[in-house]
Amino acid sequence: MNKRIVFMGTPLFAVPVLEGLIEHYNVVGVVTQPDKIVGKNKVKTPTEIKKIALKHNIKVFQPEKIKLEYEDILNLNPDIIITCAYGQIIPKAILDYPKYGCINVHASLLPKLRGGAPIHHAIIDGYSVTGITIMYMDIRMDTGDIISQESIKIEDNYTTSILHDKLSLMGKNLLLKTLPLIFDGNINKIKQDDNEATYGYNISKNEELIDFNKSSREVYNQIRGLCEYPGAYTSLDGKIIKVYESKIGENICNKPGEIIKIYKDGIGVSCKDGEIILTKIKPFGKKLMYCKDYLNGIKDKDKLVGKRFI
Repeated sequence: MNKRIVFMGTPLFAVPVLEGLIEHYNVVGVVTQPDKIVGKNKVKTPTEIKKIALKHNIKVFQPEKIKLEYEDILNLNPDIIITCAYGQIIPKAILDYPKYGCINVHASLLPKLRGGAPIHHAIIDGYSVTGITIMYMDIRMDTGDIISQESIKIEDNYTTSILHDKLSLMGKNLLLKTLPLIFDGNINKIKQDDNEATYGYNISKNEELIDFNKSSREVYNQIRGLCEYPGAYTSLDGKIIKVYESKIGENICNKPGEIIKIYKDGIGVSCKDGEIILTKIKPFGKKLMYCKDYLNGIKDKDKLVGKRFI
């Protein structure tokens, strides 16, 4: 089709969506966040979306503040603007411009989990189902009318990374099925019910801290929801330990946070209602390792029993 599309996105999640658009439509411009300084060597690094756009010789715009720098985008005369994990609030001047509107690919079943970290929160908050929503954008965050949705069951072994990859591909496929309906005017918009809304805001440092006063299921969900980034953490003997993998144990609880058993492959810790077994950790100043390797480096492992994570 000859419809002129401007795509707005930034992280890896948005890459399949952009690639699907490039394969089937006329993408005349890409808007993404400015390059970031990364690593000890302070290398200026482009976003994943910018890399794809340059590979296909598509114009790239990287405004620091899009609410002040959008004229070049409108000068592309887009018929539709599509966003996916862009990272800035889109001003009304852009929302009102395209003939077919501005639509967003969002990684939840709206109005559930509005916000910038819906995949993390779907796991952390114990959702059994999530999905993708294609929606019209408005001036508030993730509140526009729903155009289409598709759901996926969250399996008990899913981490944020696994769910991220599945939803990313689902987002591409659902968008490609939905766009012809938009262009043909063959859609039934659904207004969101604000009373049903929940929120998946960006993860705060406080949310990374493991609270062993919660149930073992809640702690398990938190660890697998944060395991790739930024990582859940606790401390032992005053030193930070990041926790990347765990499993729910069977022992009855004692004082929350107390080490109640040492296993060959993990450390059993008491929660509010039972046991969580830590199986993969990153002790302060050391590399990421399985707990069995960590324990192999400790002479008197049994002396850990009775100590508390805080």
